[in-house]
Amino acid sequence: MARFGGVLAAADELAVTASAVSQQISKLERETGHALLRRVTSGSVLTPAGLALAEAAEDVERALTVARSRLEDAAAAVSGAVRIGGFQSFLATVLAPALPDWRNRYPALRFETVEADEADLTRALRTGALDAVAVELDAGESYTPPRGTTDVPLLDEPWKLIIPSGALLSTDVIDLSRLGMPWVGLDPAAASAKAIRRVRRELGGEESTQHTFFSYQNALALVAAGEGVTLAPALALESLPTQGVDLLDVPGLGMRRVVLRHLTRSRTASPTLATASALIREAAAAFSYESSGM
Repeated sequence: MARFGGVLAAADELAVTASAVSQQISKLERETGHALLRRVTSGSVLTPAGLALAEAAEDVERALTVARSRLEDAAAAVSGAVRIGGFQSFLATVLAPALPDWRNRYPALRFETVEADEADLTRALRTGALDAVAVELDAGESYTPPRGTTDVPLLDEPWKLIIPSGALLSTDVIDLSRLGMPWVGLDPAAASAKAIRRVRRELGGEESTQHTFFSYQNALALVAAGEGVTLAPALALESLPTQGVDLLDVPGLGMRRVVLRHLTRSRTASPTLATASALIREAAAAFSYESSGM
Protein backbone atom coordinates (compact mmCIF):
# COMPACT_ATOMS: atom_id res chain seq x y z
CA MET A 1 0.00 0.00 0.00
CA ALA A 2 2.70 2.51 1.03
CA ARG A 3 4.94 1.45 -1.83
CA PHE A 4 2.41 1.33 -4.66
CA GLY A 5 0.06 4.15 -3.72
CA GLY A 6 -3.24 2.38 -3.08
CA VAL A 7 -5.10 -0.81 -2.24
CA LEU A 8 -5.83 -1.71 -5.87
CA ALA A 9 -2.24 -1.13 -6.99
CA ALA A 10 -0.92 -3.19 -4.07
CA ALA A 11 -3.36 -5.99 -4.90
CA ASP A 12 -2.21 -6.01 -8.53
CA GLU A 13 1.44 -6.18 -7.49
CA LEU A 14 0.77 -9.05 -5.06
CA ALA A 15 -1.53 -10.84 -7.51
CA VAL A 16 -4.35 -11.00 -4.95
CA THR A 17 -7.77 -9.38 -4.69
CA ALA A 18 -8.27 -5.88 -3.28
CA SER A 19 -10.53 -7.50 -0.67
CA ALA A 20 -7.63 -9.67 0.53
CA VAL A 21 -5.43 -6.60 0.95
CA SER A 22 -8.19 -4.76 2.82
CA GLN A 23 -8.67 -7.75 5.13
CA GLN A 24 -4.97 -7.78 5.99
CA ILE A 25 -5.02 -4.06 6.71
CA SER A 26 -8.10 -4.50 8.93
CA LYS A 27 -6.30 -7.28 10.80
CA LEU A 28 -3.29 -5.00 11.36
CA GLU A 29 -5.59 -2.25 12.62
CA ARG A 30 -7.09 -4.65 15.17
CA GLU A 31 -3.65 -5.85 16.26
CA THR A 32 -2.17 -2.36 16.59
CA GLY A 33 -5.28 -0.58 17.87
CA HIS A 34 -4.78 2.24 15.35
CA ALA A 35 -6.48 3.31 12.14
CA LEU A 36 -3.96 2.78 9.34
CA LEU A 37 -5.95 4.06 6.34
CA ARG A 38 -7.91 7.24 5.72
CA ARG A 39 -10.41 7.46 2.87
CA VAL A 40 -10.03 10.39 0.45
CA THR A 41 -11.81 11.29 -2.77
CA SER A 42 -9.10 9.68 -4.90
CA GLY A 43 -9.01 6.46 -2.87
CA SER A 44 -7.18 6.01 0.42
CA VAL A 45 -3.96 7.22 2.07
CA LEU A 46 -2.00 6.02 5.07
CA THR A 47 -2.55 7.72 8.40
CA PRO A 48 0.48 8.79 10.50
CA ALA A 49 0.20 5.44 12.32
CA GLY A 50 0.10 3.64 8.97
CA LEU A 51 3.17 5.50 7.74
CA ALA A 52 5.04 4.65 10.96
CA LEU A 53 4.18 0.97 10.55
CA ALA A 54 5.21 1.02 6.86
CA GLU A 55 8.55 2.63 7.73
CA ALA A 56 9.19 0.01 10.43
CA ALA A 57 8.41 -2.75 7.92
CA GLU A 58 10.88 -1.23 5.44
CA ASP A 59 13.55 -1.21 8.17
CA VAL A 60 12.96 -4.93 8.70
CA GLU A 61 13.05 -5.52 4.94
CA ARG A 62 16.38 -3.68 4.66
CA ALA A 63 17.87 -5.72 7.50
CA LEU A 64 16.76 -8.93 5.83
CA THR A 65 18.25 -7.72 2.54
CA VAL A 66 21.60 -7.15 4.24
CA ALA A 67 21.50 -10.64 5.79
CA ARG A 68 20.44 -12.27 2.53
CA SER A 69 23.20 -10.53 0.58
CA ARG A 70 25.84 -11.68 3.05
CA LEU A 71 24.57 -15.24 2.93
CA GLU A 72 24.72 -15.19 -0.86
CA ASP A 73 28.46 -14.46 -0.68
CA ALA A 74 29.00 -18.16 -0.17
CA ALA A 75 27.19 -18.96 -3.40
CA ALA A 76 28.88 -19.52 -6.73
CA ALA A 77 30.94 -16.62 -8.00
CA VAL A 78 29.04 -14.09 -10.08
CA SER A 79 30.80 -12.69 -13.12
CA GLY A 80 30.17 -10.14 -15.82
CA ALA A 81 29.38 -6.45 -16.05
CA VAL A 82 26.33 -4.64 -14.72
CA ARG A 83 25.57 -1.09 -15.85
CA ILE A 84 23.84 1.16 -13.33
CA GLY A 85 22.56 4.65 -14.09
CA GLY A 86 21.63 7.28 -11.56
CA PHE A 87 21.85 10.83 -10.27
CA GLN A 88 24.88 12.50 -8.73
CA SER A 89 24.08 12.43 -5.00
CA PHE A 90 23.16 8.72 -4.97
CA LEU A 91 26.07 7.58 -7.13
CA ALA A 92 28.63 9.65 -5.21
CA THR A 93 27.35 9.13 -1.66
CA VAL A 94 25.93 5.59 -1.64
CA LEU A 95 27.18 3.60 -4.60
CA ALA A 96 30.77 4.77 -5.23
CA PRO A 97 31.97 4.25 -1.61
CA ALA A 98 30.73 0.63 -1.76
CA LEU A 99 32.64 -0.29 -4.95
CA PRO A 100 35.93 -1.35 -3.26
CA ASP A 101 34.10 -3.77 -0.94
CA TRP A 102 32.15 -5.21 -3.89
CA ARG A 103 35.37 -5.77 -5.84
CA ASN A 104 36.78 -7.75 -2.93
CA ARG A 105 33.65 -9.83 -2.47
CA TYR A 106 32.92 -10.39 -6.17
CA PRO A 107 36.19 -10.00 -8.09
CA ALA A 108 34.59 -11.24 -11.32
CA LEU A 109 31.68 -8.77 -11.13
CA ARG A 110 32.29 -5.37 -12.71
CA PHE A 111 30.12 -2.31 -12.06
CA GLU A 112 29.82 0.45 -14.64
CA THR A 113 27.98 3.64 -13.60
CA VAL A 114 26.39 6.31 -15.76
CA GLU A 115 25.28 9.71 -14.45
CA ALA A 116 22.54 11.39 -16.49
CA ASP A 117 19.10 12.94 -16.16
CA GLU A 118 16.11 10.66 -15.66
CA ALA A 119 14.81 10.93 -19.22
CA ASP A 120 18.13 9.78 -20.70
CA LEU A 121 18.47 7.02 -18.10
CA THR A 122 14.97 5.73 -18.88
CA ARG A 123 15.73 5.58 -22.60
CA ALA A 124 18.98 3.74 -21.93
CA LEU A 125 17.14 1.25 -19.68
CA ARG A 126 14.54 0.61 -22.39
CA THR A 127 17.19 0.01 -25.06
CA GLY A 128 19.27 -2.27 -22.85
CA ALA A 129 22.21 0.13 -22.60
CA LEU A 130 21.68 0.11 -18.82
CA ASP A 131 20.65 -2.79 -16.57
CA ALA A 132 19.07 -0.67 -13.82
CA VAL A 133 18.71 2.97 -12.84
CA ALA A 134 18.40 4.77 -9.51
CA VAL A 135 15.42 7.13 -9.65
CA GLU A 136 14.27 9.79 -7.18
CA LEU A 137 10.59 10.31 -6.35
CA ASP A 138 8.59 12.62 -4.11
CA ALA A 139 7.08 10.15 -1.65
CA GLY A 140 4.16 12.53 -1.08
CA GLU A 141 2.88 12.00 -4.62
CA SER A 142 1.30 8.76 -5.80
CA TYR A 143 3.00 7.17 -8.78
CA THR A 144 3.08 4.00 -10.82
CA PRO A 145 6.34 2.63 -12.28
CA PRO A 146 6.44 2.85 -16.09
CA ARG A 147 4.90 -0.14 -17.83
CA GLY A 148 7.21 -3.12 -17.98
CA THR A 149 9.45 -1.91 -15.15
CA THR A 150 9.76 -2.75 -11.46
CA ASP A 151 10.91 -0.40 -8.69
CA VAL A 152 12.96 -1.77 -5.80
CA PRO A 153 12.84 0.63 -2.79
CA LEU A 154 16.28 1.71 -1.59
CA LEU A 155 15.79 4.48 0.95
CA ASP A 156 13.56 7.33 2.07
CA GLU A 157 15.09 10.56 3.28
CA PRO A 158 13.59 13.84 4.50
CA TRP A 159 13.18 16.93 2.40
CA LYS A 160 14.87 19.86 4.12
CA LEU A 161 13.92 23.51 3.84
CA ILE A 162 16.88 25.68 2.82
CA ILE A 163 16.68 29.38 3.72
CA PRO A 164 19.24 32.21 3.94
CA SER A 165 21.09 32.23 7.27
CA GLY A 166 19.25 34.25 9.88
CA ALA A 167 16.14 34.72 7.73
CA LEU A 168 14.02 33.47 10.63
CA LEU A 169 14.42 34.91 14.11
CA SER A 170 13.00 31.71 15.56
CA THR A 171 12.75 28.22 14.11
CA ASP A 172 10.41 26.94 16.84
CA VAL A 173 7.31 27.44 14.66
CA ILE A 174 7.79 27.82 10.91
CA ASP A 175 4.90 29.13 8.82
CA LEU A 176 5.90 28.44 5.24
CA SER A 177 3.07 30.61 3.92
CA ARG A 178 4.67 33.66 5.58
CA LEU A 179 8.27 33.25 4.55
CA GLY A 180 7.86 36.20 2.20
CA MET A 181 10.53 34.92 -0.17
CA PRO A 182 10.32 33.41 -3.67
CA TRP A 183 11.19 29.78 -4.30
CA VAL A 184 14.09 28.68 -6.45
CA GLY A 185 13.38 25.47 -8.31
CA LEU A 186 14.96 22.52 -10.05
CA ASP A 187 14.15 21.19 -13.51
CA PRO A 188 10.32 20.84 -13.43
CA ALA A 189 10.49 17.06 -13.97
CA ALA A 190 12.75 16.49 -10.94
CA ALA A 191 11.50 15.10 -7.64
CA SER A 192 12.35 18.24 -5.65
CA ALA A 193 10.38 20.40 -8.09
CA LYS A 194 7.39 18.11 -7.60
CA ALA A 195 7.84 18.33 -3.82
CA ILE A 196 7.93 22.15 -3.99
CA ARG A 197 4.72 22.19 -6.05
CA ARG A 198 3.07 19.81 -3.58
CA VAL A 199 4.09 21.90 -0.56
CA ARG A 200 2.95 25.13 -2.21
CA ARG A 201 -0.40 23.62 -3.20
CA GLU A 202 -0.95 22.58 0.41
CA LEU A 203 -0.17 26.13 1.50
CA GLY A 204 -2.64 27.53 -1.01
CA GLY A 205 0.02 29.72 -2.62
CA GLU A 206 1.04 30.15 -6.23
CA GLU A 207 3.47 27.68 -7.75
CA SER A 208 5.79 30.05 -9.62
CA THR A 209 9.50 29.91 -8.85
CA GLN A 210 12.43 32.24 -9.34
CA HIS A 211 15.60 30.83 -10.94
CA THR A 212 16.03 27.26 -12.14
CA PHE A 213 18.97 25.16 -10.99
CA PHE A 214 20.37 21.81 -12.09
CA SER A 215 22.75 21.20 -9.18
CA TYR A 216 22.19 21.57 -5.47
CA GLN A 217 25.49 23.42 -5.19
CA ASN A 218 23.97 26.17 -7.34
CA ALA A 219 20.77 26.03 -5.27
CA LEU A 220 22.73 26.62 -2.06
CA ALA A 221 24.57 29.55 -3.67
CA LEU A 222 21.29 31.15 -4.80
CA VAL A 223 19.72 30.76 -1.36
CA ALA A 224 22.87 32.07 0.37
CA ALA A 225 22.65 35.13 -1.90
CA GLY A 226 19.16 35.81 -0.60
CA GLU A 227 17.43 34.96 -3.87
CA GLY A 228 14.84 32.68 -2.30
CA VAL A 229 14.24 29.39 -0.51
CA THR A 230 14.07 25.81 -1.73
CA LEU A 231 13.81 22.15 -0.76
CA ALA A 232 16.61 19.61 -1.00
CA PRO A 233 17.00 15.99 0.13
CA ALA A 234 19.37 15.25 2.99
CA LEU A 235 21.49 12.93 0.83
CA ALA A 236 22.25 15.67 -1.71
CA LEU A 237 23.61 17.93 1.05
CA GLU A 238 26.01 15.39 2.58
CA SER A 239 29.18 16.69 0.91
CA LEU A 240 28.21 20.29 0.00
CA PRO A 241 29.28 23.45 1.86
CA THR A 242 26.33 25.05 3.64
CA GLN A 243 27.77 28.40 4.66
CA GLY A 244 25.23 31.19 4.36
CA VAL A 245 22.16 28.97 4.62
CA ASP A 246 20.10 27.31 7.33
CA LEU A 247 18.86 23.74 6.82
CA LEU A 248 15.57 23.15 8.60
CA ASP A 249 13.49 20.03 9.30
CA VAL A 250 9.89 21.15 8.94
CA PRO A 251 6.90 18.87 9.66
CA GLY A 252 4.88 18.18 6.55
CA LEU A 253 7.65 18.50 3.98
CA GLY A 254 7.60 14.75 3.35
CA MET A 255 10.29 12.48 2.02
CA ARG A 256 12.33 11.82 -1.10
CA ARG A 257 12.21 8.16 -2.10
CA VAL A 258 15.06 6.54 -4.03
CA VAL A 259 14.25 3.37 -5.96
CA LEU A 260 16.23 1.05 -8.22
CA ARG A 261 14.27 0.57 -11.46
CA HIS A 262 14.83 -2.32 -13.84
CA LEU A 263 12.87 -4.00 -16.60
CA THR A 264 10.46 -6.44 -14.96
CA ARG A 265 11.80 -9.45 -16.84
CA SER A 266 15.49 -8.60 -16.27
CA ARG A 267 16.10 -9.46 -12.63
CA THR A 268 14.78 -13.01 -12.81
CA ALA A 269 16.60 -13.62 -16.10
CA SER A 270 19.96 -12.30 -14.88
CA PRO A 271 21.66 -13.67 -11.74
CA THR A 272 24.26 -10.92 -12.19
CA LEU A 273 21.61 -8.19 -11.95
CA ALA A 274 19.96 -9.94 -9.00
CA THR A 275 23.27 -9.95 -7.12
CA ALA A 276 24.00 -6.33 -8.07
CA SER A 277 20.53 -5.27 -6.93
CA ALA A 278 21.04 -6.99 -3.56
CA LEU A 279 24.42 -5.26 -3.13
CA ILE A 280 22.95 -1.84 -3.96
CA ARG A 281 20.13 -2.39 -1.47
CA GLU A 282 22.68 -3.42 1.14
CA ALA A 283 24.66 -0.20 0.57
CA ALA A 284 21.50 1.90 0.77
CA ALA A 285 20.41 0.13 3.97
CA ALA A 286 23.84 0.65 5.56
CA PHE A 287 23.78 4.33 4.62
CA SER A 288 20.30 4.87 6.04
CA TYR A 289 21.33 3.40 9.38
CA GLU A 290 24.77 4.96 9.65
CA SER A 291 24.30 8.46 8.27
CA SER A 292 23.92 10.97 11.06
CA GLY A 293 21.41 12.93 9.06
CA MET A 294 18.89 10.10 8.69
